[in-house]
Amino acid sequence: MNATKSTEAVRATITTRDHTAHDVDGITHMEDVVRNPVARWALVGLRYVLGFTFLWPFLDKLFGLGYSTPAENAWVNGGSPTTGFLTKNPAVVEGPFGGFFANFAGGVWDYLFMFGLLGIGVAFLAGAGMKIAAWGGTLLMALMYVAELPIGRDGEGFTNPIFDSHWIEALALIVLAYTFSGDTLGLGRWWSRIVGSDSILR
Repeated sequence: MNATKSTEAVRATITTRDHTAHDVDGITHMEDVVRNPVARWALVGLRYVLGFTFLWPFLDKLFGLGYSTPAENAWVNGGSPTTGFLTKNPAVVEGPFGGFFANFAGGVWDYLFMFGLLGIGVAFLAGAGMKIAAWGGTLLMALMYVAELPIGRDGEGFTNPIFDSHWIEALALIVLAYTFSGDTLGLGRWWSRIVGSDSILR
């Protein structure tokens, strides 16, 4: 009897400890969704990597850092961040939707594309506003995927005719946002108290 009561007391203590944060402010936090600490830190690492993956092309296209964008094509020097990809990329131009996507090169689309990259990158690095950034990023990945159909061409033949990195990045964005990975080493806890636990702005 005493052993049974002791076991129940230990379980109650563990349960209370695991749900303390949730019970105090009524908001679901990362540790309520992901119990394993190794998994939590892996998600945080993935969040930083993915956030920088979106922020970097914004910086490169803005300033022409010489990686995918030379200095003379930088946005600050009058270049167009969308024109190169949509009108000069063989994967897009030679695809079935090349003519359609060419209509979205330059102009206001440059602003939408660049601020999309910036917003997604900052949201994931900061750990706040991740849900709306994740869905925005998923839309961006879907459009880029369709623009490059048929996928899998690497110059030597097809590699994978169905899935590519756009799928991986889109799914990672959703997983990170809905496991509340911004709560750890991020502004997620503070931001959730402002917008609420279930808000699309979280």
